[in-house]
Amino acid sequence: MLAGFSIGSELKRFGKGRMPKIALLAIVFMPLLYGALYLWAFWNPFNEVDRLPVALVDSDRGAVVEGQPLHAGQQVADELLSRNDLDWHLVSPQEARQGVEDGDYYFSVTLPENFSAAVGSPMSDDPRQAKIDVLYNDTNNYLSTVIGQNAMNQLQLAVSQTISSQAVDKVLVGLQSAGDGLQQAADGAARLADGAVALDDGAGELDAGAHTLSEGIDTAHAGSGELAGGAARLSDGIDTATGGVLALTDGLGQLNAGTDRLGSGAAQISGGVDEVVGLLDPIGRIQSDAARQVAQVADLLRSNPDPLSQQAVAALDGLQHTLATQGLAPAALDRLHQLRDGAAQLADQLGNPSSQYRSGITALVDGGGALRSGLQQLSAGGHQLEGGAAELHAGLGELSAGGHRLTDGTTTLTEGTEQLRSGSAELARKLGEGAEQVPDWNEQQRKDVSSTIGAPVGVDEDSVTHAPTFGIGFAPFFLSLALYVGGIIVWMLLRPIQQRPLAGRLGSLRVVFASFWPALWIVVAQAVVMYLVVRFALDLNPAYPAATFGMLLLVGATFLALIQMFNVVLGTSVGRVVTLAFLMLQLVSSGGVYPVETTSRPFQWLHPFDPMTYTVDGLRQVTLGHVDGRLWISLAVLAGVFVGSLALSALAARRDRRWTVERLHPPIEV
Repeated sequence: MLAGFSIGSELKRFGKGRMPKIALLAIVFMPLLYGALYLWAFWNPFNEVDRLPVALVDSDRGAVVEGQPLHAGQQVADELLSRNDLDWHLVSPQEARQGVEDGDYYFSVTLPENFSAAVGSPMSDDPRQAKIDVLYNDTNNYLSTVIGQNAMNQLQLAVSQTISSQAVDKVLVGLQSAGDGLQQAADGAARLADGAVALDDGAGELDAGAHTLSEGIDTAHAGSGELAGGAARLSDGIDTATGGVLALTDGLGQLNAGTDRLGSGAAQISGGVDEVVGLLDPIGRIQSDAARQVAQVADLLRSNPDPLSQQAVAALDGLQHTLATQGLAPAALDRLHQLRDGAAQLADQLGNPSSQYRSGITALVDGGGALRSGLQQLSAGGHQLEGGAAELHAGLGELSAGGHRLTDGTTTLTEGTEQLRSGSAELARKLGEGAEQVPDWNEQQRKDVSSTIGAPVGVDEDSVTHAPTFGIGFAPFFLSLALYVGGIIVWMLLRPIQQRPLAGRLGSLRVVFASFWPALWIVVAQAVVMYLVVRFALDLNPAYPAATFGMLLLVGATFLALIQMFNVVLGTSVGRVVTLAFLMLQLVSSGGVYPVETTSRPFQWLHPFDPMTYTVDGLRQVTLGHVDGRLWISLAVLAGVFVGSLALSALAARRDRRWTVERLHPPIEV
């Protein structure tokens, strides 16, 4: 029974020599490598998303809402850059799209040109959501898109809260403005009430002034009776005026006789002027004709360049000017004609009895007699008028005092009505402004505003390439893993290097190919079977079927050569252990599952040197359909690994042509 617990000789053989002990130690730590290393690499990838490079584009042009500038895009961009939940890079639209296509950024977030206008739209006639444009590329990493979508959900919620508060604020500002307008309207109504009070007071004063005016008018009525008695006293003055009028009548008779004599003299003057004008008119016409003829002669001589002719022209021009302006020039004749006409008119007014002037003189003489008779009649009442005028003056004084009081009352009334007018106008204006601030929505607009405020931000998602399912997104990684495991199994069944060719005279590279070539056909069979199954059974439709199958062959051949190199260089036993350990390093540093930025720092350093990094990149390109420079880099790296592995295997085969005791009796056999 105790023999059942004995470690026996199988484990004891690992105690002899250094290599068996190292192998035993590697076996002990191999589960730890696959367990703890994997956990370490992906301990909390979602807590490391702040390392994911993401492009941020702010194309928002801003807007003016309710008279205030709004730059919602800049606010959101500043908020995202300050939060550091992702590795945001503020770039141009062209840089963002190119970066997503080339894998420099996992995805891009764009705030479009009309972002601010959409944020402020709840108070407009066209309420709408503010859109955020997101561009993904599943060829970068499938989980990066999933992480990006989750991040965008959180971003949409955060931005919606901010924008929603701004949208509600715009609505409340409008309502508050309406409230301010209504408050101002209430103030205007108060002023209107004050004006009404003042109007009432002014109306009372106006009534008192009206009573005073009535009393003054009564006094004036009594004084008018006394005025009739004073007209008699006025007659004395009128009698005196009558004597003056008689003297005036005599003077008018003399004026009429003198006018007759003046008319005779004016007729003689008019006849003399007519005679003079009749003599001077022909002379004036002769002078005008002479001036015109002199001008014609000067014009004829003017074209002659002879100096004497030019002197004659100058003399003739002077003579023509003298004839045109001096003596009996046309202007002088016009003035003589005016004098003749004026003399004739004067003679007519003074000598013609029916002229306006002589008719007025006659009427004036006749009126003097009528004036004398009227003054005699007026004298009777003039004396009575004098006494009544004094009493009328007193009554009118009292009427004037009442008029002043009435004026004061009407002034107060005017001020009150002005306040009433101003207050009512302000009330109407402020009520109108308040009504304009209150939204006037129909049912559809109200629904649009409520839906916009409830969900002010929407996300428009687009993808350069899209993996519709989880399996398609992770197919490049699992296909690479499968071909690496297939290579491990192949070299477990076949010898990494055959001893017979090695003992012969073949070259080292041919020795390596002697073992590699049969194994390659098995890998080709593995690739064919795996491609057919995932293509037709799992419905994986690669964008480039032929390129996908060719990439699978290249990946399988590269991994086969790499694993063969480990076995040939390190020996079969150690090589298999290293192969398994290297598989684990490839899994955690290739970026096939999580974006490499979310893994621990050492695996980010290993990422560029991991062959599986390039198998995953290459398969993503040909399966999802976006080809860029990463495909050609992947092909070059895999070809380099393939050639390098074969070369190292050939060098090791040359080394193994020399047999040693250790090779004859290896410390570890698997």
